[in-house]
Amino acid sequence: MTDAARTIVAQPLTAAAFAPFGRVIDTAEVASRPMNAGMARRFHDLAEIEVIGEGARVVVGLVEAQPYAVPLWLNLVERHPLGAQAFVPLNAAPFLVVVCPDEGGKPGAPQAFVTAPHQGICYARNTWHGVLTPFGAAQDFVVIDRGGPGANLEEHVFDEPWIVHLPVSR
Repeated sequence: MTDAARTIVAQPLTAAAFAPFGRVIDTAEVASRPMNAGMARRFHDLAEIEVIGEGARVVVGLVEAQPYAVPLWLNLVERHPLGAQAFVPLNAAPFLVVVCPDEGGKPGAPQAFVTAPHQGICYARNTWHGVLTPFGAAQDFVVIDRGGPGANLEEHVFDEPWIVHLPVSR
């Protein structure tokens, strides 16, 4: 396969384009409601974290992620068969999201998206995806995913890397 055939240009992240892989976490997509005597706004039900398996529970963590160089050489994707996984940025900066359809237990051709600075993502359970990929600067994220016993990580290394480019105009 030629380099051109393995080149992907990331697209802006939209709820419709990402729907087969999970949910976009975006306050612009839901109505807020007041709380704390009107001193705060709550954006409720932005994503559901599905977890399965005996002893499974939803856990919240923090990730400090270093930036990747772009274009990105995508060698590996992973999936979590026992639980969904959400990443919510704490910095107002975009990050790169790579997902693949499942093709008989293996990842298909990747698709790439660039988030808007205020967007997070929730990968559906068992979705092939790239690693957390900030670019330009380090970023901090809240991660919400599954804790508990069981093998909840599968990795796939591509025979040849895919090359992921950012859109020309972002």
